[in-house]
Amino acid sequence: MPASGASAPPGTAVPGSRGPFWSWLRVTGSVGPLGIAIAVLWLSIIVLLPLAALTISSFDEGWTGFWDAITSPVALASLRVTVIVSVIVALLNVVMGTLIAWVLVRDEFPGKGIVNALIDLPFALPTIVASIVLLSLYGPRSPIDIQLNATKPGLVVALAFVTLPFVVRSVQPVLLEVDREVEQAALSLGADNWTTFRRIVLPTLTPAIISGGGLAFARAIGEFGSVVLIGGNIPRETQVASQYIQQQIEIDRPVSAAAVSVALLVIAFLTLLVLRVFADRAARKEREER
Repeated sequence: MPASGASAPPGTAVPGSRGPFWSWLRVTGSVGPLGIAIAVLWLSIIVLLPLAALTISSFDEGWTGFWDAITSPVALASLRVTVIVSVIVALLNVVMGTLIAWVLVRDEFPGKGIVNALIDLPFALPTIVASIVLLSLYGPRSPIDIQLNATKPGLVVALAFVTLPFVVRSVQPVLLEVDREVEQAALSLGADNWTTFRRIVLPTLTPAIISGGGLAFARAIGEFGSVVLIGGNIPRETQVASQYIQQQIEIDRPVSAAAVSVALLVIAFLTLLVLRVFADRAARKEREER
């Protein structure tokens, strides 16, 4: 018999254990290999396989067909309009979303709970409803005599509506965790409000602001419902990439639709990747300063 405390030979089941197979399935403080396998399988079915199918479809006519599809004048114009408007919307919401998050966290006023709930409305409201409402408000029969339909400002308003929550909900929880005592100490030492915000609060919020702005941009470049009516869908003027894709499908040009879709996918992925790197660096720098 082996001496007490001696380890069993490799491959030998230890008494009381359930063998190598059950040991592989055992959860020890995490989901374990089985949980990882299930997560990867689900991610593949829901995300990776559709994206792979889309990419393969975009190359049905070869690299030349793909390149011709994304470099056609109308396709380039729709991509240009989409990116420019999305950048404007992201920057606008970075400023206004941070301000709204600050007000919701730091100020008390009647109806604050209602305002806080309204921030999430674009998440629940069908975006086509938003387009109808915006067209009623800013269309040819505008009750406030402001006509933005079939204009780039109309696109900005529509996209700002659906992307605002991404910035607010990214900044708000971080702002709740900011140490107020550090701010009070800075103010007691003579720093004004702007200096305190710029030197103490803003560095803490920067990763969340970047993340929220990146999510807002990524959502804006693929948005369809909120701009379908108020945008006007004018080629080379107000036609965004999602509307161009729909148009290509309607005229039975699926390869062109898939190619522009892949271009949007690449833009969104690279943007989020770059923003994630900057956010991680900012967070790391903040931890080092602490």
